[in-house]
Amino acid sequence: MSDLGTWFRSVPIVTRYWFAISVVLPLLGRFGLVNPLWMYLDWDLVIYRFHFWRPITALLFYPVSPQTGFHWLLMLYFLYNYSKNLESGVFSGRPADYLYMLIFNWLICTGICMAAGVYFLLEPMVLSVLYVWCQLNKDTIVSFWFGTTFKTSFVLGYAIPYLRNAGMLSMPTAYESVDHGLRMRPCERSVTL
Repeated sequence: MSDLGTWFRSVPIVTRYWFAISVVLPLLGRFGLVNPLWMYLDWDLVIYRFHFWRPITALLFYPVSPQTGFHWLLMLYFLYNYSKNLESGVFSGRPADYLYMLIFNWLICTGICMAAGVYFLLEPMVLSVLYVWCQLNKDTIVSFWFGTTFKTSFVLGYAIPYLRNAGMLSMPTAYESVDHGLRMRPCERSVTL
């Protein structure tokens, strides 16, 4: 257990807490300890019913199900890897600057996602961190699945759109999840992540 604690304390502070909450909160929702209906981002609920916590919980929550579990793990891997690299590289010794960048990205992602009807912000935020890392390390050779290596410019052009759609085509409608027994308004919107 001390190895896990040592590893956790070695992760840069902003990445550490973002990663930890992004692991714990979806699992609490999956096991029914937290109601996922309080977590998603909805324009009407934020503006007209004053649910101001929703942009924050939408950043930290992801609907884990058998269809989305692999995609969630993939997002956690990219969050840990590239957020840690950014925070310990370019933003080394400046966690406030890194947090400021994340808050700026979060505000932009929240505005775009509210306008587009996207319910969860974990994926757009992780992809924004990946995009920033790729822009700062354009000539770096990275290794992807099964030992494939390529420059980060490939990630920007091809891998990000693939990651954006990987596993998300199986989410038919907003919170129509048999596992949680959740029902939003009867299938009036589809989840586009």
